Amino acid sequence: MSDLPDVPALLAAAVSALGGSRRQGQVEMATAVAEAIDEDHHLAVQAGTGTGKSLAYLVPAIRHAVAARETVVVSTATIALQRQLTERDLPRLAAALTEPLGREPDFAILKGRANYLCLSKIHAGAAPEPDAELFDAFDLSRMGRDITRLREWASQTETGDRDDLSPGVDNRSWRQVSVSSRECVGAAACEFGEDCFAEAARRRAAQSDVVVTNHAMLAIDAMSPANILPEHRVVVIDEAHELVDRITGVSTEEISAAGLTQVSRRAGKLISTQTAESLAGVSAQWEELLDQARLGEWIRLPAGSAELLAGLRDRLWEARTEIAPTGKKPGDADAAAARQMAFSAAENLHDTVVRVLSVFAEPEVTKRRDVVWVAEERLRGGNVRRTLNIAPLSVSGLLRTSLFTDSTVILTSATLTIGGSFNALARAWGLPPESADTGAVGSPVVAEYAGAEKPSWRGLDVGSPFDYPRSAILYVAKALPPPGRDGPTEASLDEMADLINAAGGRTLGLFSSMRAATAAAEALRERLGVPILCQGEDTTSALIETFAADEPTCLFGTLSLWQGVDVPGPALRLVLIDRIPFPRPDDPLLAARQREIDAHGGNGFLAVSANHAALLLAQGAGRLLRADGDRGVVAVLDSRLATARYGNYLVAGLPPFWRTTDPAAVRAALRRLTTGVPAS
Repeated sequence: MSDLPDVPALLAAAVSALGGSRRQGQVEMATAVAEAIDEDHHLAVQAGTGTGKSLAYLVPAIRHAVAARETVVVSTATIALQRQLTERDLPRLAAALTEPLGREPDFAILKGRANYLCLSKIHAGAAPEPDAELFDAFDLSRMGRDITRLREWASQTETGDRDDLSPGVDNRSWRQVSVSSRECVGAAACEFGEDCFAEAARRRAAQSDVVVTNHAMLAIDAMSPANILPEHRVVVIDEAHELVDRITGVSTEEISAAGLTQVSRRAGKLISTQTAESLAGVSAQWEELLDQARLGEWIRLPAGSAELLAGLRDRLWEARTEIAPTGKKPGDADAAAARQMAFSAAENLHDTVVRVLSVFAEPEVTKRRDVVWVAEERLRGGNVRRTLNIAPLSVSGLLRTSLFTDSTVILTSATLTIGGSFNALARAWGLPPESADTGAVGSPVVAEYAGAEKPSWRGLDVGSPFDYPRSAILYVAKALPPPGRDGPTEASLDEMADLINAAGGRTLGLFSSMRAATAAAEALRERLGVPILCQGEDTTSALIETFAADEPTCLFGTLSLWQGVDVPGPALRLVLIDRIPFPRPDDPLLAARQREIDAHGGNGFLAVSANHAALLLAQGAGRLLRADGDRGVVAVLDSRLATARYGNYLVAGLPPFWRTTDPAAVRAALRRLTTGVPAS
């Protein structure tokens, strides 16, 4: 390693080659990442907007990969960041570092198998045609056109990657030409194994210095007995504030009438008539039970459901046993692929039923490790889909044993501290608190490491190059009454109108629900003379593009806008937040997590609801300042941020804006920005 330039020198060379300038926070972060890799301890780095954190972790990661001849895994939460890394940051950085490193570093992107075309499914006809009972005529027609186009594309594409298809297709069409990892027969048993797009992506990844993947793939790799990712010792997790939710999502399963129908359809002639009829009968009973079930968490099994679930388990096991692949025979590749997909569908659903039953085998609610609930989704056309869902109460154990035990992990984001501490997220990740006598705020210190060596880690906040107190104001509308559940009040609409008028439009409105965003947009369009766009009226990317291009325009929306908007410059002067973004009180999983912490002597509200709100509030406030020279106001129209006991805890996670509760002062500041008059 001593033959290569050190990390500060490499970073300086990269910044110079890319036309940037030295940033102290970036240097501090890059140095800390290099030390963590060399000394084999985990590192959590909060790097505010403008730090250049991608470069700060990529430079030491690439240096390590080249010096040690090891692959480094970089995981992100969003497709947007994956594309930024692989299409912009890494190509430019690799070119800049070629000379000082002595060779050009290489990189690859690796996604789940379902993101690639399956040649067997396309050419061998492994999947049956879409069932007319599951889709209406319009959907079937569109799906048919999509599949025809995908078959043509399969002979042209070099990657088979869904993201390379333009224009894209919807999820239902894509599922007709792709398989999950469980459905795949494996390259050795597949007629198209040598040409498989997913296998080719894995081969490229194994030979690369840096592999860019996503949090879901990390989870799959952690839970799978086989290695999904290439051999590696160092993992960098960007957008680490999303890690727990993404891992939870991968670990969540469901039982639905549609899922049972799919199993029955795929089983087809592979099972006996008696098994098929038995499975159909219990499936019909299950659909009836779900239709009558109360929405929300199941603390205990409703009457009759235990017997029904046991019957479903047994019928699925019978189907699985009859479908079980019998080994590859010459000339039956089509049948083998269809059999594998049917087998996997039956096995996966069987295992989910067993998992649900095992939850209720434990009579003590506080000792259960999974949460079970009934959810309802409204589909296009007014149809309703009900599912029984099961998710882990916590993923900290999985992360601790499968991620932090085997790798050196760098976790980074612009928002990692809550209440001024890393401990809340550390506990959720499965790491001990930074100091022995403190735990996550609101949570008891649980003796999870008794008799075991605690993972070594440190937290580092490198700040941001922005001068927050001089660049932005945090305004809390203390005079407004606390928000209710019926959408924006007349008083809050008046406040919004006054602020938007003072800003000359240029407003990003972040709302707690789509209903509230729509109601506010409709009401304010009648009062204001500026264009107001609302999420759902076009694709989110098109709305953001229009918003950024026309300064007086406003954009209102909900969750994806809290984290997905990057609009530097004068098009954005005001970020309007209608209320503290607490999770829905009827969210079964978060309610169960809150209850579990209360049962162990902690404060479940602070540890779950307040922490959730603090992270999202920081993400929303972070939309305002995106580049040097940006100025503006973050206005929170929820008086509880100034009056409630937890208010200071939430504010502690925000950038150090200049703060006020004076509406006149804020409107005057916005007018000065609009007219270009310097502040006094």
